[in-house]
Amino acid sequence: MSLWSKHAILEKNSIILVIGILIVIAIGGLVEIVPLFYLKNTIEKVDGVRPYTPLELAGRNIYVREGCYLCHSQMIRPLRDEVERYGHYSLAAESMYDRPFQWGSKRTGPDLARIGGKYSDEWHRDHLRSPRSVVPGSVMPDYSWLAQTDLDFARIGDDLKAQALLGVPYTAEMIANAAADVVTQTTNDSPDAVDLAKRYPKANARDFDGDPARITEADALIAYLQMLGTQIDFKLYDDKANIR
Repeated sequence: MSLWSKHAILEKNSIILVIGILIVIAIGGLVEIVPLFYLKNTIEKVDGVRPYTPLELAGRNIYVREGCYLCHSQMIRPLRDEVERYGHYSLAAESMYDRPFQWGSKRTGPDLARIGGKYSDEWHRDHLRSPRSVVPGSVMPDYSWLAQTDLDFARIGDDLKAQALLGVPYTAEMIANAAADVVTQTTNDSPDAVDLAKRYPKANARDFDGDPARITEADALIAYLQMLGTQIDFKLYDDKANIR
């Protein structure tokens, strides 16, 4: 039987063809996946990346709950137009404590990987309350009720425990102080801000929602947004010459 005759068997028998395709895909998948099991770490550690503060983690949970990733990505690709518009391209280490990661798959709105510190807390409050008041062409729905909803953080310590089980390096001290750290981070000029900064370097500590008498879901979400992209000194990773 000639080689052509053997090849004709695949073309004439769809079941054999499908089986062959599955075998090839399986082999290709194993070649890519198996080596990862022999690596100690698939993500290079980068100076500055830390676990989320309890308040930021609560804000991230709200971000996920409201499906913000459906319209906003958090992944800047190493392409010139991406970098010029959004900032330094995303590093894998920036998502090392994200479960699930928030890379997103669509950009109805802008990428948020470098949103931290770009706008004031007041801008974020206005944007959540009435998006078109600050971005006239926005199609984002309003989230004004976040500023009217008290943040439920009584069990935030359990959230940190769950993250620790998944490998996030939360210490016993961080878990024990979780609820107190939420209060500290939402208080202007808190005497405990120094201790908070020791546990979570570069953590912003202030009233985020404009209402110091309450801790709301807006406090948490804005704290999370104001942290994004601020942990790393990108001057140390400035290799724009390699950007396509």
